[in-house]
Amino acid sequence: MQTEPTPSQANFKRSMKVRHLVMLSLGGVIGTGLFFNTGYIISTTGAAGTLLAYLIGALVVWLVMVCLGELAVAMPETGAFHVYAVHYLSPATGYTVAWLYWLTWTVALGSSLTAAGFCMQYWFPTVPVWLWCQVFCVAIYLLNSVSTRFFAEGEFWFSIIKVITIIAFIVLGAAAMLGFIPMKDGSAAPGLHNLTASGWLPHGTLPILMTMVAVNFAFSGTELIGIAAGETEQPQKALPLAIRTTVARLIIFFIGTVFVLAALIPIDQAGIVKSPFVLVFEKIGIPYAADIFNFVILTAILSAANSGLYASGRMLWSLANENTLPRCFARVNRRGIPQLAITVSMLGGLLALFSSVIALDTVFVALSAISGFAVVAGVAQHLRFTLHVPSSLSAGGQCAAAAGVPRPVLSASADPGIYPVSAGVHRAGL
Repeated sequence: MQTEPTPSQANFKRSMKVRHLVMLSLGGVIGTGLFFNTGYIISTTGAAGTLLAYLIGALVVWLVMVCLGELAVAMPETGAFHVYAVHYLSPATGYTVAWLYWLTWTVALGSSLTAAGFCMQYWFPTVPVWLWCQVFCVAIYLLNSVSTRFFAEGEFWFSIIKVITIIAFIVLGAAAMLGFIPMKDGSAAPGLHNLTASGWLPHGTLPILMTMVAVNFAFSGTELIGIAAGETEQPQKALPLAIRTTVARLIIFFIGTVFVLAALIPIDQAGIVKSPFVLVFEKIGIPYAADIFNFVILTAILSAANSGLYASGRMLWSLANENTLPRCFARVNRRGIPQLAITVSMLGGLLALFSSVIALDTVFVALSAISGFAVVAGVAQHLRFTLHVPSSLSAGGQCAAAAGVPRPVLSASADPGIYPVSAGVHRAGL
């Protein structure tokens, strides 16, 4: 049994497919957090500590994805976080979550535009950063304004570049680690030596906890699947498949990448002065390593900006759809785009860009810090969602069947005040 879209969503186009959802989520995760922060984490916690930290992060991502997936399959809404919080916590909490999540992505949008400008200065040092910011601002705005399918295709190809880079890195790095590819300086293949050279946990276990913020930042972005649920073809089938595929690939990509990095880079050489990926490529002797990686970083940044504008625009639409913003923000054009919400979100991103330049140590830091509350509230939404279902329902259901976690089967009779959900959630594999 499929959940029909609510009337207020009738103008949105269900044009995203599974491949778009998978790459949207992967693209949101594989970014600057992985490319730059990993070196800092290795130098702080050691090889084993880094692997353990990323394993914990992967577990958290799996839990969040399963929670979000169950909510999204039951209620495939655009701007889902806001709607879930309204129904299972309170309207005030939903209102707060929506604005905090909007703030999260507008801050990320502004900082991404600035970072993209600095990336371009690597090749064009005489061109000012603000000019590149304007160019990328127009490009991202157009990607989000043509159609949902156009946005999804753009994000798909942004993500493909990052995924290919990660796969190539793991393959080439593993070959160098085992001696199949000689090191540029003629040194012997490190094998597993660097993993234990400084001890399994050279600084103890406390640094693992201290670096979990950086690890969780590296994994952030998977929740975009929930935002896109209302614009996906057959969400009851597409969402569970996309979630299972995304989580499996994330674990392989992240853990495989961290393992290769820790094996090839001694702990005293890891840090944040230079990306660990560039260090490894230079050690192997890959020509133009810095140029290649600058291009990959640029695509990662533009991918984050593209996703950020999409998510923030849909969240504004959701607020208007719940009558907490003027109804003009809920208008959707014939292409299925909430154009006014997209435009205002872009303006918010530009304001965040200005604050990152003018008031970096005050306003920008405060915006970045308070926006993180939206993630915590998301966990509370699912907890209330599970408690909202009467305990008299059948206990034979399976939530996240792939993991075998027992859960009651949801029933359409659970509560007339919530969206119609059914055992189809269980059959979908969530």
